[in-house]
Amino acid sequence: MKVAILGYGKMGHIVEQVLRERNHEVVAIIDNLDDWQNRIEDFRKAEVAIDFSEPSVAVANMFRAFEAHVPMVVGTTGWYDRMEEVRQACAAHQGRLVYGANFSIGVNIFFKVNQLLAKLMNTQNRYSVEMEETHHIHKKDAPSGTAIHLANDIIHEVDALQQWQLTPCDHTRVVLPVTAVREGEVPGTHKIVWNSPEDTIEITHIAHGREGFARGAVYAAEWIVNQSAGVYPFEETINDECRGE
Repeated sequence: MKVAILGYGKMGHIVEQVLRERNHEVVAIIDNLDDWQNRIEDFRKAEVAIDFSEPSVAVANMFRAFEAHVPMVVGTTGWYDRMEEVRQACAAHQGRLVYGANFSIGVNIFFKVNQLLAKLMNTQNRYSVEMEETHHIHKKDAPSGTAIHLANDIIHEVDALQQWQLTPCDHTRVVLPVTAVREGEVPGTHKIVWNSPEDTIEITHIAHGREGFARGAVYAAEWIVNQSAGVYPFEETINDECRGE
């Protein structure tokens, strides 16, 4: 499979390593506007592109890929406020896109655990919930896309909750407080805490490195090249794997 890498920071380097381990060919590495000008012909040779760039350029990268008819896997977060615009552009070009708040298999299992716990807690009025996420100091968006995904899933299941807010915020029954910490080179930790006067329930996912995200993105790239046009959440690729497809 011929692959283009968009964004060549730490994640881009690890994606490249995983691609080469799996005997895929990297035909273009694009990290800035000059690269787009100098390597656009190489990019057009790609069968799929993997993006771990930055929120400020991810949407433009997607538009270029749609126009070049190159399927996209986007691990960058922080652009979801433009999702409808992206969907329309993808449909206009009959493009293919996989996106996800987190490409770790473990995190996607954690999503399911979080949903189930929130559903069970919906009738337990003595519990309140809060969340904390910690990432490396280079991460641009806060809270993380993963934290937003987790928070929205909790709000969907718990009738009393109306919104999440970054701390500091008012701790009321309708608000889910989310704390975002940026320190060192932490790959990603997400903790959800349910407190009552009697006890505390915590669920936590701790990433030990970035390789899990890279392997998930490469798996998604291998998956999307065989799909029809459309916009797919990463969870759908996991569901196919669970069905043995």
